[in-house]
Order: sequence, then structure tokens, then C-alpha cells
Amino acid sequence: MNSRSRRFVLAVAVVLALGLSSSTASAHCDTLNGPVVAAARLALQKGDVTPVLRWVKAADEAEIRHAFEQTLAVRTAGARAKELADRYFFETLVRVHRQGEGAPYTGLKPGTDLDPAVESADTAIEDGSVDHVIQLVTGDIAAGIRRRFTRVVEARKRADQSVEAGREFVEAYVEYVHDIENLHLIATGTAPGHTEVEHATAAGAHSHK
Repeated sequence: MNSRSRRFVLAVAVVLALGLSSSTASAHCDTLNGPVVAAARLALQKGDVTPVLRWVKAADEAEIRHAFEQTLAVRTAGARAKELADRYFFETLVRVHRQGEGAPYTGLKPGTDLDPAVESADTAIEDGSVDHVIQLVTGDIAAGIRRRFTRVVEARKRADQSVEAGREFVEAYVEYVHDIENLHLIATGTAPGHTEVEHATAAGAHSHK
């Protein structure tokens, strides 16, 4: 993968955080078909907790080991007990993983909540090609930039008509410039951390309501 391709992949996070995509970003690790739950399913299938330990901090390992032992014990009590025990372990693991990231846990989300860009990014790793990710993401990036640019240009035409119109221009200008700046930072490698991106996503969603 060349540097240009890597930059496009990294830009996925900023696209979601800035609201350039038409869909709302979800926390990948909160989903039932995300990598954390996938590791949990594998661990339960094998009866070995090892596959999930990489997803938690060392300080939280004891809690996960204890939850895993409890889950294995309860799973033997029948189909319904197995279902409930597995769900308990999934939720415990995801909660502790999120806690380790300094991010909030708001419950497990169904797989349908997974953002297409994130799903595509995962598929690219398995396929060994990032081309589809680039095609999917760059369209949203371009559309988002054009939308903000158009808003600034139109607001600028009315900026001198009144103080209120001037403020609308300033708001559009600040949003446009800041978003371009953030995209440039991510493209050049000065990327925010995973948790920072999610906080930015929440803030962006609130500000664009």
C-alpha cells in the first residue's frame, strides 16, 4: 500500500468525525459483528480466553478472565442459558475494551449499524486491497468539501447585508476552514486518536443538528 492509499484510509476517521458522510458513524467495536465480539465468539468456541485478551488493558485482564470462567460454567445449563451467558460476556468484554480506550459504553449495537466505510475497511484487510475503500470514501470527502464551499460562497454574497448575515458567513467560513485543516492534518499523518475521533463525531453530530 503506498502513502497516498494509506492517507485515504486514515481519512475515513475524519470523514466520519466531520460529518462529511451522509450516515452517522458508529463505534465499530460496539457492534455484534465487530472484531471484539468476533474474538469473543472464537474464545467461547475454543474454550480459551486468549483471543480476547489483546482487546483489553493488562490491568483489566483479571476481570475478563473471571467473566469468561463464569460464562463457560453457565453455558452448560441449556440453550437459553448459553445465549444469555454469551451475551453477558460480549457486553462485559466490549464495556471493558471501551473503558480502556477512555470511551463510553452505550450497549451492543446490531451489525446493521456498522458504517459501510468501516465495514469496507475491514474487508480490505482481508482482501489485501484498499481500492474499494478509496472509491467509497473519496466521493463523500469531495461532496462534503463542495457542500461547505458552496455554503461559504453563498453566505459571503450576503455578508454585508446585515450583522446577522455577516455572522452566518463567519459560521460557514469557520466550519469550512476548520474541516479542511483537519482533513489535511489526517492526510499528512497528524491524526487524532481513536477516542478523540469518536468525541469529535459526537460533537459534530450535535453541532450539525
